[in-house]
Amino acid sequence: MTEGLRRTEERDPSAAGIDACGTGEVLARLLGGQVRALASVEAALPAIARGVELAAEALERGGRLVYLAAGSPALIALTDALEIPQTFGEPPERFRAILAGGLDIARDFAGGPEDDATAAERDVADAGIGPADCLLAISASGSTPYVRAGLRAARRAGAKTIALANNAGAPILPEADAAILLDTGPEVVAGSTRMGAGTAQKAVLNMISTAIAVRRGHVHDGHMVSLRADNAKLRERATRMVAEIAGAAPEAASAALHLSGGEVKLAALLAAGAPDLSDARTRLVRADGHLRRALEGLGA
Repeated sequence: MTEGLRRTEERDPSAAGIDACGTGEVLARLLGGQVRALASVEAALPAIARGVELAAEALERGGRLVYLAAGSPALIALTDALEIPQTFGEPPERFRAILAGGLDIARDFAGGPEDDATAAERDVADAGIGPADCLLAISASGSTPYVRAGLRAARRAGAKTIALANNAGAPILPEADAAILLDTGPEVVAGSTRMGAGTAQKAVLNMISTAIAVRRGHVHDGHMVSLRADNAKLRERATRMVAEIAGAAPEAASAALHLSGGEVKLAALLAAGAPDLSDARTRLVRADGHLRRALEGLGA
């Protein structure tokens, strides 16, 4: 193992004497570790952008974005995969998480499955990964056997691949089409990569999925215009969005949402002057689902 691969296992010098500190000082040092880890994200922006392009292209050709991870990164990946459909209105089957130990990790968070390379190859095959898909492999060390084997299996199946790791020289990085290195360094609690490394990983997954949503027309001026308004809070939010986007009164926005069946983009077009639902739908289709282009066609 190289020096680079030991970085996340080393102890952060700021941790010296932490067990003799008061709670406030403990928290301050832990926060410092998180902040230092997040600073690594900026240097990785070009690689993250490449990952966004690969994932978005897969979705645009009808494929999937598939997360592959073990241990703490698996929990982070699962969260992202579950949140995207509800937040941005994407079909749930287009986002999948392949996790060491499967969904049983929610009940029994054991470390053993991350060493099972054979299980990774089987899980990738069972998921039907193919040339239309993009697989995002996440490992703090970058050498987790399950993640390495799954990444290689996805490449053999013809999928585009993204690797996310927190150690320079991580084996998964050169094996992927897009390599994202987050050099988060030693942890305040040595080896506890759910801390700094995990915080940086979560930030990057949030950024990737949200950037994809922007590219695919799910975000307009910072509004989540493809959200599923399936509770009172979200229905109120949808009304505010339509009113702001269309420059309409709340009552008109609410009426437009009722006519559109709760679809924010269609409601915004109706509130902005589209004569009927059929016209609004046609304009949106012609704009490939991008509300801004549809509004421009309406003269709004």
